[in-house]
Amino acid sequence: MTQQGAALQTYNNELVKCIEELCSKRDELNHQIQQEEEEKVRLQHDIRVLTEKLSRVNESLAHRLTARATFDRTIAETEAAYMKILESSQTLLSVLKKEAGNLSKATEPRGKDH
Repeated sequence: MTQQGAALQTYNNELVKCIEELCSKRDELNHQIQQEEEEKVRLQHDIRVLTEKLSRVNESLAHRLTARATFDRTIAETEAAYMKILESSQTLLSVLKKEAGNLSKATEPRGKDH
């Protein structure tokens, strides 16, 4: 019976040792889980911050794009009006030169026909 008692004691010691090893591994795993959960919280916070920042940048970008479109439209309208002014100036200059030529002819002394 002592041999059985010794065997039982050996099994008991090994069983306790295995349970202690499992507990140790579980504790290590719990520590890793806790670290990953903390990182998850940090990452979620970072995502929230970046999402808010992205939203602000998108809003600012939309305003700037609208402003640029307004500048583009104003520049195009101004250039078109300026081109009309140039065309009108050219037409006015042509008419003025023609009239000046006619006035010069009208004010020149006439030949010996009189």
